[in-house]
Amino acid sequence: MNRDEVIAATRQWLEKAVIGLNLCPFAKSVYVNNQVRIVVSDAKHTDAFLEDLDRELEFLAEADPAEVDTTLLVHPTLFQDFLDFDEIAAIAEEAVVEHELEGVLQVASFHPRFQFEDSEPDDIENFTNRSPFPTLHLLREESVERAVAAFPNAETIYERNIETMQKLGKDGWKALGIPGNDDDK
Repeated sequence: MNRDEVIAATRQWLEKAVIGLNLCPFAKSVYVNNQVRIVVSDAKHTDAFLEDLDRELEFLAEADPAEVDTTLLVHPTLFQDFLDFDEIAAIAEEAVVEHELEGVLQVASFHPRFQFEDSEPDDIENFTNRSPFPTLHLLREESVERAVAAFPNAETIYERNIETMQKLGKDGWKALGIPGNDDDK
């Protein structure tokens, strides 16, 4: 899959799942304002991917939030195993501290086989964090705080997302047609 196809699949996931199902009530405004940067890494190994992460952390920290508010760092092939990617997500959080960006940026992770702790692989709530490809979402803390302040009962988003996924079900999820993101893997 080439870079343009990876970006198109990621945009489809954002539009149909993240925004379309309102899994993140904060995503729509930055997306429609073209403030979401999607970067596809072609790193051949973990160290090179982490170098891409370092560059993106620095880029986002220095970028004008009105131009780029958030970054999705996507790698379509390197981290097929969710547990391996979960370790990378933990390293990404450490990188935020190493770059002295704690309180400035934060990291969220998405993966085609995402699984919450204490859940079964096919539990529908896992699908709230399933993306077409392994993805690190770099967010500005200030933007998150502003969005949470503007959203009543932000702490209920997680529960609402589980309800949404339970109503949608796996057949509804499959019907979204998000490339590379089904439970038959």
